[in-house]
Amino acid sequence: MLDEKHDAPRDLIQAISDKNIYSWGRIGDHKVVLTSLPAGVYGTVSAAVTAQQLLSTFPQIRVGLLVGIGAAIPSASGSLDIRLGDVVVSQPDGQSGGVVQYDLEKVEDGGRFTRKGTLNMPPEALLKALSRLQAHHESNPSRIVEFTEGMLERNPFMAQSKPGRPSYQYQGAEYDRLFEATYTHPSRSDSCTNCEWEKEVTRAKRETTEPAIFYGTIASGNLLVRDVATREAIAQIAGDNCICIEMEAAGLMNNFPCLVIRGICDYADSHKNDRWQRYAAATAAAYAKEFLEIVPAAHLSNTPTALSVLSKTIGSIANDVRSVQKDVKSIFSFEKDKSRRELYN
Repeated sequence: MLDEKHDAPRDLIQAISDKNIYSWGRIGDHKVVLTSLPAGVYGTVSAAVTAQQLLSTFPQIRVGLLVGIGAAIPSASGSLDIRLGDVVVSQPDGQSGGVVQYDLEKVEDGGRFTRKGTLNMPPEALLKALSRLQAHHESNPSRIVEFTEGMLERNPFMAQSKPGRPSYQYQGAEYDRLFEATYTHPSRSDSCTNCEWEKEVTRAKRETTEPAIFYGTIASGNLLVRDVATREAIAQIAGDNCICIEMEAAGLMNNFPCLVIRGICDYADSHKNDRWQRYAAATAAAYAKEFLEIVPAAHLSNTPTALSVLSKTIGSIANDVRSVQKDVKSIFSFEKDKSRRELYN
C-alpha cells in the first residue's frame, strides 16, 4: 500500500533492545515505518513490547495505526449487517476510548462481569481526520477497492491461490456463511463444506462486494475466540457498541497513541478458518492508506511524540506506586504502634 518504498536511513542506529524488523516508505505526505509482531506470537503483551521497542529506535514518532485482522460480533437482531472483508475502525463513544480490554474486569454479586479501568482514546489529530473521512464517504465511495485492485496489479503473485495459502482477493459470498449461534462446526472438518445449510442465518444479498466500513468499539484481550458463548460474553462486557474482537490493541492504547483498523476475517465462532485472513488484512491496509492520505501533516507536527505520552504514563504509574508505598508504610507504622501499646498496657 506504500506510495513509495524507501531504503533504511543511512544514519539509522537501531537500539540494542529493539528486535523489530522494519520497512520504510511514504503514504501521501507522511513518511511511515512498518513493523509487525513476531510470527506466531499474539496478545496484548507482545503488541506492547513491539511498540516500546519501536519507540526506542524512533523516538520522534507521534502516532501509529494498528492494522490487521479481527473477528466480527454479529448482532442477534441482524441490525448490524457485517460481513467478512468489511473494515472496523475504533471510535470513542462516550463510554470508551474505542478499545475495551475485556479480560480486565471484576465479578460482582450474582456472577455479573463489569469492566475495570478504561483505555485512552486516539489523539485528537487522528479523530479529526476520522471525522473528515466519514463526512467524505457520505457523498463519495471509499477507495478501498481501488487500492486493493492496484495492489494486486502491481503484485500478481498476491492474486494467486496456493494450497494452504488463499489469495488476497475477495473470497466470494458463497464462502461467507454465518451460522446460528447454537450450531457447532463439525470437529473433524477444516472447512464449512459439510455444514448444514438450514443452520445458516439468512441474510440479504449485497448489491456490491465493496467492503463496508463500521465505526465503534473494539474488544481486545488475550483469548483466541472460537466460541459463540464466549463471543457474546465479551460483547456484554464491552458494551452495546462493540462490533469486533481482536488480540493486540489493549496492549497499546495507554502507551502508544494510535487508531485501530481491523479487517473482518471470521465471526469468532467454531466455524472460524483462515480463508479470509489475507483479504481482510488487505482491506484494512487499504483503509489505512486512504485514512493517512487525508491526515494533514501539519496537524501531526503539533501532536506530542508517542514517547512523551509513554513517559507520562510511566510517571503516573511511578506516582501511584509511591503513593501505595506510603500507604503501606503508614499502615505498618500504625500496626507497630498498636502492638507496642497493647504490650505495655
